[in-house]
Amino acid sequence: MRYEELLVMLMNLDITKPISDENITVTDTTFSGIPVRLYLPKRKSERQRPAVIFLHGGAFVLGSCKNSPYDLLNRETANKLDAVVVGVDFRLSPQYHFPVAFEDSLSVVKFFLQDEVLERYRVDSTRICISGDSSGGALAASVTQQLKNDPVFKNKIKAQALIYPFLQIIDSFMPSHRENEHGPFLTRDIAIKLGALYVTKDEAFSQAIRKNKHMPQESRHLFKFVNWSTFLPDKYKKNHIYKEPILGRFNLSYPALLDSRLSPLLVNDSQLQKLPLTYILTCQHDILRDDGLIYVTRLQNVGVNVVHVHIENGFHGALTVMTSPFNLLIGIRIKDKYITWLEENL
Repeated sequence: MRYEELLVMLMNLDITKPISDENITVTDTTFSGIPVRLYLPKRKSERQRPAVIFLHGGAFVLGSCKNSPYDLLNRETANKLDAVVVGVDFRLSPQYHFPVAFEDSLSVVKFFLQDEVLERYRVDSTRICISGDSSGGALAASVTQQLKNDPVFKNKIKAQALIYPFLQIIDSFMPSHRENEHGPFLTRDIAIKLGALYVTKDEAFSQAIRKNKHMPQESRHLFKFVNWSTFLPDKYKKNHIYKEPILGRFNLSYPALLDSRLSPLLVNDSQLQKLPLTYILTCQHDILRDDGLIYVTRLQNVGVNVVHVHIENGFHGALTVMTSPFNLLIGIRIKDKYITWLEENL
């Protein structure tokens, strides 16, 4: 059994059933042919409700919106905000490569944003947030970017919320990659091994990422968008020295490496200016920390309203260990901060 197959098997043991309670009706259905879990508040409301569309993490390989931590997160979001919440089960790699997860996510969001669907669930079209954690944060960011360029949907997204998001595959030697190479929880080796599967099963590709030699010759013009020496706050640079990724050493070229739908940091400033109110949570002990920090800086530089929450003792994937058998308080703290921000801003 391959490593990722074992992880998938373990995650599948944690799938929950759509159990309704006194406050929320929970149902499993499909939007545009993609499985979703829908959370609908039961109490009557005089006005239309806000909505949150949540895209789960798992390196594009693992997980489901039906896993117990995500079920708890979305259930509490629906309850505390009196909001409609949609958890999305996009197709996973390695069976489905890029851009399938993105296309599934975009398809669900566009389906939900149709006027007749919003009316059916009594959703206020001016109070909708797209959110996600880790690789789901990448999907949330790229879907939001895409929709803000779409005249039909651009005014229907009020906010995006990104929890320790993955935002670029260009540079695998950022300070956070080096400082948190051995975890906790998510090591650099595991992240590369799993994340690479979204692009290809070719193990030579993941080996090239480990050495930062995976980018094709024609990609140098993109480095300016992810250059941590430019965008990272000084306190996180420490004594690290910036070196560009090494170009052209990997023989096979994948178009995905140049695509902002995989690496949302690759969009230019004029595209970033269009983005809505943004919440970004980063964790100190996280190889993806610097992705989020760079996005915060770039969004602030172009005038986007950004709320940045940094958890000094946090680590990547903390949300997934806030339920039994772990019940770690750090995950509960991250959940509560996210829901509180939604309550105050959506």
